[in-house]
Amino acid sequence: MNMTSQIKNSLISRIKDSKDLNFLNALQTIFDSSEQSLYQLSTEQNASIIKGREDIKNGDYIENDQLMDEMKKWLTKE
Repeated sequence: MNMTSQIKNSLISRIKDSKDLNFLNALQTIFDSSEQSLYQLSTEQNASIIKGREDIKNGDYIENDQLMDEMKKWLTKE
């Protein structure tokens, strides 16, 4: 049995045996907070992400190296 499985089984057993409401509430809070999204995105941000993914899927992008070359050329123009 790997370490992850051992820890999970130990926690499950300890939770099942616990009668301490404060402890169980604290665990519930930890689980609830870990399941929430790290970032709360606005509607506009979500739309931009979706658009970007569609662009990538459709091949509508340039590679980073190409972009850097274009930027260097642009910056060195007089």
